[in-house]
Amino acid sequence: YHAPTHHTLSCYIDGGTGTFRRDQPGKKGAPDKICTLPAGHQSSWVVNGEIRLAHLYISPEQFALNCVTLLDREPRQLALQEHTFLDDPLQAERFHRLIRMDWREPGERMLTSSLAHELLDHMVLRQVGLREGLRLKGGLAPHLRRHLVEFIELNMAEPLSLGQLAGMCALSEYHFARMFRESFGLPPHQYLLARRLNRARELLRSTRKPFGEIALECGFASASHFSNRFKQSVGATAGEYRAAFESR
Repeated sequence: YHAPTHHTLSCYIDGGTGTFRRDQPGKKGAPDKICTLPAGHQSSWVVNGEIRLAHLYISPEQFALNCVTLLDREPRQLALQEHTFLDDPLQAERFHRLIRMDWREPGERMLTSSLAHELLDHMVLRQVGLREGLRLKGGLAPHLRRHLVEFIELNMAEPLSLGQLAGMCALSEYHFARMFRESFGLPPHQYLLARRLNRARELLRSTRKPFGEIALECGFASASHFSNRFKQSVGATAGEYRAAFESR
C-alpha cells in the first residue's frame, strides 16, 4: 500500500483469514473487518487465498469539510487514526448494503451516495484524533472560524461574497482567502458551495418544496444554476435524488 493522497476506508466482504500486514503478523483479516488507512500511509501485506474487499476513498477536501462541520475543529489539527482489522458491525453493515445496490439505476445510485456519507461521518466521529505536538501558525482565530460557520449556516439564502466574509474578519480578500483555506482545509467558495448542496440534499429528502424554492433557500442564483451544480456534484438531477428517497 503505497502512500496515496486520499484516505481509505475498507471492509472485508469475503475471505481474508489468510491476510495480514508484514509488520503485524499476529493480526489476521476476516469477513466484516474494517481497515482505516490515512492519506500517506504505507504498508506491506501478505494475501493468502481468495479475498473480496470494498473500499471507500475520501478526498482531503471532503475529510476537511467533515472535520469542520462535525467536530468544530480545524482539519490541520486532526489526523485520521490508522486501524487494521477493526470490529465495527455498523460500518460493516453499511458496506454490505452499499455493494448490494445497483449502481446503474439512478435511484440506487442516490442511495449509495447517502450511505457513503454515513460511512464517512461515522469514521470522522470515531476515528479522528488530535495531532500530537502540533503548533498552529497562521489561519483564522477559533472564534472567527466558528462565527463564519454560524453566519454561513444562518444566511445560506443570501448571495454571500468573499468581500463580505473578509470584512467580518477585518481582513483583505486576499489574506482572508489564504487564512480561510489554512483553517478550513478548502477555499471559501468551495466550502460555501458544499454547504449549500448539503442543505439542498436535506430539503430534498425531508420536504416537498419546489426545486425553485429550494434553490433560493440555499443561495443559488436560479433554479437552473441549482440544477446544474446539483447534477455536477451528485451525478443525478434533484428530481431523481428526491424520488430515490421517496421510494425507500
